[in-house]
Amino acid sequence: MTLPDKTTAIRDAIAKIGDGASVMIGGFGVPGTPFCLIRELVRQGPKNLTIIKNDANEAGMGVDWLLEAGQVAKLITSHIGLNGRAVQMMNDGEIEVEFAPQGILAERIRVAGAGVMGFVTDIGIGTDLSRGKTEITVGGNVGLLEPALRADFALVHAAKSDSFGNLIFAAAARNFNPIIAMAADFTIAEAEVVLAVGQILPDDVHTPGPFVDQVVALPKLPEVYGVVDR
Repeated sequence: MTLPDKTTAIRDAIAKIGDGASVMIGGFGVPGTPFCLIRELVRQGPKNLTIIKNDANEAGMGVDWLLEAGQVAKLITSHIGLNGRAVQMMNDGEIEVEFAPQGILAERIRVAGAGVMGFVTDIGIGTDLSRGKTEITVGGNVGLLEPALRADFALVHAAKSDSFGNLIFAAAARNFNPIIAMAADFTIAEAEVVLAVGQILPDDVHTPGPFVDQVVALPKLPEVYGVVDR
């Protein structure tokens, strides 16, 4: 059996993302954030996006580029405190922001990738985070129903990929990337190194190729990736 070659040009991969799409973006701060894919998304300019990411990055990088370009309608995240633009746009009503505790956000994404509709937790009961959520009693204990969180697209950054999309993430970059790759209808991976099939050992794979739709090879990492020196 011959596995398909999923490598493609970055412009062709991102061109699939249109106005109104929901886009999950990997990373926790700098590690694992696919800056090149985000840059191309800014260049192509689809509007009214729902961005799902653990954080809003800092000013001048990542998600902030999308905010500056006016492409974001809604942001689903655990915190935006390091990005003054995101805070200002939220306060001015220019974007909608949905907050979720980091663990809740991760679990909503993970269960989506596992094919589960949601889960019940007691986290957030009696706080603003419970507003509008359904309460469910399980074994005499009251919990909140947290729905699974899927997206149209996922953008991830990998240290290595093969041409079929088997991915390896470096160190802390193995954060949200594996779970968002499973929770989107279409996953695009940028990789620092792209190898032939068979050059990545099965035990080294963090995200299997069936979860990845297209792979973009990065010829050279821009300066923004160097904020954290491995």
